[in-house]
Amino acid sequence: DKIAFMGPGKRAKAMIDPLIRNGYQPEEQVALYDVSTKAMKGFKRSYPKIQTSQSIGEVVNDADFIVVAVKPQNINQSFWDQFPKPGDDYRLRDDATLLSICAGTPLKEFMPSGVQKIVRSMPNTPSTIGQGMTVWCCTPNLTSEERDDVSRVLHTFGKAIFVDDEKFVDMSTSISGSGPAYIFMLMEAMIDSGVHMGFSRETATTLVHHTLLGSTLYAMETGLHPAILRNSVTSPAGTTASAIYELEKGGLRPLVNDAIWACYRRSLEMGGKNSAVGPGMRLAEGEPAQVIHNHHYNVPSGEMKDGSDSDSDSEEEDRKAG
Repeated sequence: DKIAFMGPGKRAKAMIDPLIRNGYQPEEQVALYDVSTKAMKGFKRSYPKIQTSQSIGEVVNDADFIVVAVKPQNINQSFWDQFPKPGDDYRLRDDATLLSICAGTPLKEFMPSGVQKIVRSMPNTPSTIGQGMTVWCCTPNLTSEERDDVSRVLHTFGKAIFVDDEKFVDMSTSISGSGPAYIFMLMEAMIDSGVHMGFSRETATTLVHHTLLGSTLYAMETGLHPAILRNSVTSPAGTTASAIYELEKGGLRPLVNDAIWACYRRSLEMGGKNSAVGPGMRLAEGEPAQVIHNHHYNVPSGEMKDGSDSDSDSEEEDRKAG
């Protein structure tokens, strides 16, 4: 079946490469459209049999899977007017599924496309090397088989988690979506510090890359809480304890928290939603805003596990003991 891509930028490329390379989709059954012919020519050089289209109508014609990868600001009525209508030369399939990878754009914004089955996803940059993290949701009219198809596509470039409430896609933007930028900034700061102390940039870069990679793999392998792992590296009155003291004194935790909330608010704004949420925020009329602190009591029932934090577990154990 045909998969159509509109706006084949970096994220679309991150999907197309593994789809074709891993044999999930023959390249002759992948179609592209972009206002930039240069972008399409680049794909054509890599995959000579791939289809390139001259219009939105042509690229979505008879496609059963349509990927929208354009910039969010381009999602407007003039964009939807270019989709096929009844009686046009091109045909929009009744059973087509539209998959969005546009940041901050809610499901309802894709209704004018004429496609009834819509998926919203938020992949991140590591998807380009098959190590991405994608959170996705969909309209309730997708069958379980169709959801499995979507999941298989999204898993071609990393890990994918389905959530049954769209708000968690907005939240994921601030953690997994924009999260690589936070890690890269930490990476940059650590490398620069190493150079400042006297390491060559090449050596400092290797030290930092493998420290971050090894620490992440170790945390995933052990499954232990990060606080336990941190304590295992921190000896009393030692070098690590001195460094941790400075990070705490500098406000690392609240700074990271504020950055993630700011990203989440911006994601809400881009989707035309109320962004006056979180600690210290107030609505325009002066009333207290919605404060979201207890996500673990209302987790989605998709592929995310139910559960409560360790403090709640401890309190429950104390009550039983009492």
